[in-house]
Amino acid sequence: MTTDARLPLTRGTKLVVATHNPGKLREIRDLVEPFGLAAVSAGELGLPEPEETGTTFAANAILKAVAAATASGLPALSDDSGMAVDALDGAPGIYSARWAGPSKDFAIAMRRVHDAVSAKGAWTENPGPAAQFICALCLAFPDGTHHVFEGVIAGDLVWPPRGSRGFGYDPMFIPEGGTLSFGEMDPQAKHAISHRARAFALFKAQCLG
Repeated sequence: MTTDARLPLTRGTKLVVATHNPGKLREIRDLVEPFGLAAVSAGELGLPEPEETGTTFAANAILKAVAAATASGLPALSDDSGMAVDALDGAPGIYSARWAGPSKDFAIAMRRVHDAVSAKGAWTENPGPAAQFICALCLAFPDGTHHVFEGVIAGDLVWPPRGSRGFGYDPMFIPEGGTLSFGEMDPQAKHAISHRARAFALFKAQCLG
């Protein structure tokens, strides 16, 4: 849920970033630290990863943030995000990480996406089929209250993957109007336009001074 009331997090507030993913942690830290928030990850606190049983990005973000806030006694910010491919009816979607297998190997995940799209005859040239990156951020407090902020960026897929920056599916995604993949872009350039940046802009407007 979201509300219209401001939820200010003051400078010096210790904030749990509810992730064990080093790529997500790095991006979220880069976003919050200029506002004076002291970000510590759920992994650094030894908090377990809750089972993601939600059917939407927002539902899974809520599960993670509420679990981290309740366990730590601190405000927690979670991210649930992934890539949705039009030709695959929105897959991998909320299962984006699972497509990488137990080893979290996104080279495998990107190949799975490529092969699934190709099997449908939907990848005949570069850039490939339309896709979106979707991000749901959830800010939760120890009493269980929570607020969700969502961002989306459209683009196209490319094969083979390009660039070694970013993480996850970044090397195979070119944002709408761009020529570089997220894997080729300077991190600051990506931060300025990404799905996570768009969700963060909503979070910033409501929660940060």
